[in-house]
Amino acid sequence: MNSEVKKAQVSFEDLGFLILAHPQITITQAVFIACTKNNTAIIHCDQSHMPSGLTLPICGHSLHSKIIRSQSNIKPVRQKQLWQQIVKRKIAEQSETLKRLDKNHKPIQALIEKVRSGDSSNVEAQAAQRYWKILVDSKFRRDPNAEGLNMQLNYGYAVLRAMIARALVITGFHPSLGLNHSNQYNSYCLADDVMEPFRPWVDEITVKQTEFELNKKTKIPYLELLAQRVKFQQKNMPFMVGVGRMTALLKKSYEDRKIYLSFPERC
Repeated sequence: MNSEVKKAQVSFEDLGFLILAHPQITITQAVFIACTKNNTAIIHCDQSHMPSGLTLPICGHSLHSKIIRSQSNIKPVRQKQLWQQIVKRKIAEQSETLKRLDKNHKPIQALIEKVRSGDSSNVEAQAAQRYWKILVDSKFRRDPNAEGLNMQLNYGYAVLRAMIARALVITGFHPSLGLNHSNQYNSYCLADDVMEPFRPWVDEITVKQTEFELNKKTKIPYLELLAQRVKFQQKNMPFMVGVGRMTALLKKSYEDRKIYLSFPERC
């Protein structure tokens, strides 16, 4: 008797992400190849069900090498200008998250216009210090190695990072060539840069959770975030689509003299 039971079936063309939630899961080489051909990101999880790796297609764009050259040759002034826009947006989103949770957002909002080119005064860190105290409490410390709320933040950020990295690769970027992050051991520096404005979206989901442990129930809101409706340049669309359009504008900002960067907004 055949013990294999088909639980569900989905077309590769409809897969944006494939999450392998446990190390005991096995898939064939044919599945890997089909995923890469269809620009599907594969997220690998460890024994604790935390994302520990990401598989992306080597080339997701026909002009891949040209775009990577523009990444490598970007002028420092343009690099700092783009980072300034990202930091300003991150602080604005932190303020928005606090406002949506009926918390005092004004101390964070006041910092937005203080961000200079390259964030030379490190306003991002000043905002973070205030933000976490208001969002959680004065005792909370953001610790990637801690349990509970910190672990759930890690999971949400990992899913977000995978979505951003996928969009960057499809656009033709190499995700390791960052604007601000530059750790030589980090393969996703640019993804870590671009995801910054959306971390507060994950924060909002996390503090709304009724239990702080990773299970099927608590993971669902982070996965639903990828399909959440957002507004991008006055049009409503899924978050994943909006991120793709944002990275396309980022590419244009690398190639032209004008900064075209625009961000999806929460509806």
